[in-house]
Amino acid sequence: MDFEQMNNNKVYIAGTVLTEPKFSYEVFGEGFYEFMLEVKRLSDATDEIPITISERLLNNQNISVGSKIAGNGQFRSYNKLVDEKSKLMLTVFIRELVPYDENENPNQIELTGFVCKEPIYRTTPFKREISDVLIAVNRSYNKSDYLPCIAWGRNAKFVRDLSVGDKLNLVGRIQSRIYQKKIGDQVEDKVAYEISLSKVSKVVLNNMADVSDFVQSNNYYAN
Repeated sequence: MDFEQMNNNKVYIAGTVLTEPKFSYEVFGEGFYEFMLEVKRLSDATDEIPITISERLLNNQNISVGSKIAGNGQFRSYNKLVDEKSKLMLTVFIRELVPYDENENPNQIELTGFVCKEPIYRTTPFKREISDVLIAVNRSYNKSDYLPCIAWGRNAKFVRDLSVGDKLNLVGRIQSRIYQKKIGDQVEDKVAYEISLSKVSKVVLNNMADVSDFVQSNNYYAN
């Protein structure tokens, strides 16, 4: 992964381990494990965030239920076949573990990516403005991560007027949200993961490299 793509997607996450690491997959003989991390908000509420980590890092630090960890990495997406349908899965991929610091903001993400679907703008019954937008962030080997974001208030108005292909710099936090979905005659609780945006700014596309980056990030939707 080159330097620019490393900086397109930067996450710092810290919290308490909720589940034991479980083997997920292997790449070139290296195993990767998944677990859930409880991350505090400023409001004292918490988010439960899925984490993926290499066995190399697991071997260097004891990670078990109840332990506190902190790490730097990226927010990534992948497609998984669920009930014969392709489902977008999200996880924080930890690239390095760092010392846990109670005074550090435990949930930080910075992205540079492209709008790849038209934003959806709405208001709540209490007249609060919300915009949802899907951002494509380029990764190495011609891959991209597709990350759902949510903006509120003034940011929601700004996002509402964006177009597919717009390049953005984004700052926020990763959150989990429980919603209900009707399946047949039953209603089930589901969990969604998204980025709650605190800062959004538009980047002017001024060269062919930017256009090429957008083509790469949008390949998923072109197929």
